[in-house]
Amino acid sequence: MPRSYRQVSQYEKEIIELHNQGMTLRAIAEKLGFTHKQVQEFKTRYNKKQRMIEAGQAIHKKGRPCKNQDDGLPPSIQNLDKLAQMRYVMASKDRYIKRLEMENELMRDFLSLIERK
Repeated sequence: MPRSYRQVSQYEKEIIELHNQGMTLRAIAEKLGFTHKQVQEFKTRYNKKQRMIEAGQAIHKKGRPCKNQDDGLPPSIQNLDKLAQMRYVMASKDRYIKRLEMENELMRDFLSLIERK
């Protein structure tokens, strides 16, 4: 028989409301059908997130970032207009191409020194 799983975060409003009314975390857990540890960990994560919001810090998702997120531009460049962003992208691509050309030249020199071509 499959276990019915419920995410604690789906009950965020209820947990916060019950806690503000003065209920203990253990009583909230019993009422909603969770373990005390689940509610305690949720409350810890919730408080940490609220502190970060109040401090003005960005809340980052865990894991690998999406491919199309912010085009990989630094925050200082993201604040500029589109033309300046495109100039930055073109300059970075030019630097990358120049580096690859230098590596290619070094490889050719190395191969010619060891008489391989």
